[in-house]
This record gives sequence, C-alpha cells and structure tokens, in this order.
Amino acid sequence: MGAAMRRIQAGNALSAFGIGFTVPFLYLYVAQVRGLGSMAATSAFIAFALGALVALPFTGRIIDRRGPVPVVMGAAVAASAGALALGLSTGVAPILLSALALGAGQAVMQPALATMIVSCSTPTSRTRAFALQFFMQNLGLGIGGLLGGQIVDESRPGSFTLLFTVEAVMFLVLAGIILSVKLPQTPVISEALRKDAAPQGGGWARLVRHKAMVQFCVLGFVLFFACYGQFESGLAAFGTEAAGISPATLGFALAANTGAIVVAQFAVLKLVEKRRRSRVIALVGLIWTVAWLIAGFSGLGHGSTAMAATAFVTTYALFGIGEAMLSPTLAPLVADLAPEGSVGQYNSAFALVKQMALALGPLGVPVGAGLPMVYVGTFALVSLGIVWLALRLGRQLSPVQDNPSLLRGAPVAGGGPRAAEPAAAAAEPATATATV
Repeated sequence: MGAAMRRIQAGNALSAFGIGFTVPFLYLYVAQVRGLGSMAATSAFIAFALGALVALPFTGRIIDRRGPVPVVMGAAVAASAGALALGLSTGVAPILLSALALGAGQAVMQPALATMIVSCSTPTSRTRAFALQFFMQNLGLGIGGLLGGQIVDESRPGSFTLLFTVEAVMFLVLAGIILSVKLPQTPVISEALRKDAAPQGGGWARLVRHKAMVQFCVLGFVLFFACYGQFESGLAAFGTEAAGISPATLGFALAANTGAIVVAQFAVLKLVEKRRRSRVIALVGLIWTVAWLIAGFSGLGHGSTAMAATAFVTTYALFGIGEAMLSPTLAPLVADLAPEGSVGQYNSAFALVKQMALALGPLGVPVGAGLPMVYVGTFALVSLGIVWLALRLGRQLSPVQDNPSLLRGAPVAGGGPRAAEPAAAAAEPATATATV
C-alpha cells in the first residue's frame, strides 16, 4: 500500500469515527434534548437525505473535471460546518438547514474518496483496497458510537454539542489529510475494456446509454433497498412488533451486524477476490434469503423469547456477512465499468442510487409492523431477485470485469508477462495530479 492510499484510508477511518459519535443519537437530540418532538426529528433525517439527493447529481462531473481532492476538501468543510451548526441549533429551521449541509457534505465525500482509491490502485489490487475502506469505516463508526455513548447525557445539552464538535473536527482532519495526498495516474489496462463499450459523449446521457452500468445500478438499488434500507426501519419494526424483540436485543443485533463485518471482512476477502463478481453478488442474494427466512422464524411465536432473539440477531449477522462480501465487489466494479475520464461520474451515479434506496427504505415500516409475514416473504423474494439480477449482469461483463484476478500474469502486447501491480500505483509520485 503506497503512501497516498495509507493517507486516504486513515482520513476515511477518522471521518467515520467522527460520524459514529452522532449518528446513534440524532433522533434523541432533536426530539428530546432540544424538545422539538418526533416530527422535527423525522424531518431532520429527511433533510439529511435530501441534501445527499440534491448534491450527488452534480458531483460526478466536478470530480472528473477538477479532480477528487478539491471535492473531498470542499465536502469535508461543508459537512464540518453542518455538524457544528447542528450541535448549536435549538430551533427547527436551523436544525433542518444544518442537517441539509451535513447530509450533502457526507454524500459528496463518498464518490470523491472512492475515485481517489481508484487512482491509487489497479484492477487487481482494487478489491482489497475497497474491502479495507469498508472495514475501517465500520470500525471507526463502532468505536465512535461506543465513545459517544459514554459522553452523552440527556440532561446536559452541552454533551451533545461536544459530540457534534468532535464530528466537525474529524471532517477538518480529513480535509487536512487529503490535502497532503498526491495522486498517481490511474493505470489503463487494455484487457479491462467492457464487452459493451460505453457510448461516446459525456455526463448522464453517456451513462444511461451504457447497458451494463444501467443494469448494475438497478441491481445496486435492489441490494441497498433490501438490506441497508431495512436495518433501522422496516426490519426493526418487524422485530419489535411481530417478534417481540426488546430495544436492548435490537441494539445487540446491530452490534452483531457490525461485529460480523469486522470479524469476517478479510476472511471473506480471500473467498471473493479470485471469483467472478456476479457470482459473489448472487451468493449474497442467497445468504440474505436465508437471513429473511430466519427473521420470519423469529416472528412466528412458536419458540421461546430467547429463540426469537437468537434468530433475530442471527439475521443481522448474516446481513453483515453479505455486506462484507459486497464491499470488495461493488465499488471496484463501478470503477472497472467507467470509461476513462468518467470514474467520478460513475461513482456519483452509484452513490445516488444508494441514497435513493436508503431514502425509500422506511416504506417497509408499516408493512413490517402491520403485515409481518407478508413483509418477510416479500423481501425473501426480493433477495432471490438479487440472484437473478446478478447472474444477468454477469452476461454483460467482460471476463476481467467480472474476475479481475485474470489480469495477473496476463500477456502484454509484446508477449511477456504482465506485472501484477504496476509500480506507479504502489508508490507516491514526485509530482501531484488531481485528475483521474
């Protein structure tokens, strides 16, 4: 791992650490500590998502034209200002405006950081790089949430202001670290060209004419809606209403999810990095189908409370294993599908798809609470749909897009063996460049 990659990963982990300080307590802060009620707290979450949805459509072109470094820095400053303002706000309007800025800043950072990771990796090392990013994010979020829980005190609004201040400072630390990063040029591998060469042109028009990318975005939407979008909304409602899960058990289930990711990430990496990406995603669909069926068992009421709790926690752990398999699969595939000069656009488009899926995730709450078995059955079928979509996508990918490990030892034009990792991607260059 070169110096540039180390700095990117460190900045990513520190910003996740700061986010972990506030994410679990945002609802409590707005609704109870500031005394604004549940409607205002819900509106804050909506404003957070709206900020992301408004900013992301314009992010990709800026990344591709100006480079990811200034985009990360600008987004980090905006998120820092939003976090600090949120910690100081006492009224509904200031809180909503602060949440809007914080949501936009956090959302814009992700495709820009992903583009930087692409710039510092090769198709064969990218899988491991994104797996490390996901691992560090979850570790940072977990530690931040743990420490934040020790600091927060509902009777002292100043303790919440401290949490948001820590988050704001971590975003500025990220900006400082990224400012010191010197990006190498992204290596161009001729064998990695897509089977359906991306259409000419630029921007969104080019992307929507790219059949493989459109199919991948549809698959991504279903993945994020069926898993991430249900964690703290529909599935939580199902657990508490149908399965009789206590809030403490729900918290333990969320911890089991994070723990499964942290423990399994690199063991899973060995399983997936030499296999076809489409088959890995299909396997995740099967794992999540089993997870939903186990969740259904927890809500049947045929066993003891302990059995229901165990089944529910197992569901969240299985989701975590699936997430660990997706982290080194989805983001690198976005990069390998992107035409030269459009990595930022493709990363931003996929981030937008994720945000849309997360924004629609709470639609599952009334079904999970009122029609629990219909809810579980529907999402079990959706997970089986992931298998079909993944296998269908595999037919649109070139062999090395689907399995980049094929590049190792592939012959070059002159007939000699190809080096597994170009040196330019491992070492920090003498001069900086902000383009991809």
